[in-house]
Amino acid sequence: MSRIGKKPVAFPSGVTVEVKLSTAPASGGTVTVKGPKGSLSYAYLPEIMVKVEGNQVFVDRKGDEDKHRALHGLTRQLIANMVQGVHQGYEKRLEIIGVGYKAQVKGKMLTLHLGFSHPINFTLPDGIEILQEEQNKNVLIVRGIDKQLVGQVASDIRGYRPPEPYKGKGIRYVDEFVRRKPGKAAAAKTTAA
Repeated sequence: MSRIGKKPVAFPSGVTVEVKLSTAPASGGTVTVKGPKGSLSYAYLPEIMVKVEGNQVFVDRKGDEDKHRALHGLTRQLIANMVQGVHQGYEKRLEIIGVGYKAQVKGKMLTLHLGFSHPINFTLPDGIEILQEEQNKNVLIVRGIDKQLVGQVASDIRGYRPPEPYKGKGIRYVDEFVRRKPGKAAAAKTTAA
């Protein structure tokens, strides 16, 4: 039994989970989760069985093959992420470090000035919002209900200028540790001594 898959997913009041079985023979069904922040749906495979009892969702598998066991835990965790997303939401924080590096949010467009000869315009996908902190305008908060989409958007933004190891300039996650390297001058002093 999958240690993750056998745990039931409890959902709080205000969140509804609906399971629809597909009529097509090669597809399993669809789980739709609705809450105060929005709704998400996931189409699971026919090797998996999903049922709702009370305020809990139970996930089970039809066979004991490796593929079925892997899908068991995956499906349960995706449903748990959907429940948390529509109830509380997800967020990632990015920090922009560097002289002259800045960001500006206007509607669905994020404009980044990262030391290139041109600004970078990033269009936000549906379901994602970006805010700037009041105290520190160089901290971006990426918010949404879809955990995978929030992480992907944050990773895409970070990818425009990842932190470099000498001065630490670039875009990083707020809690990210960037290992620093000494420059050539510092390395020359240590070898000469």
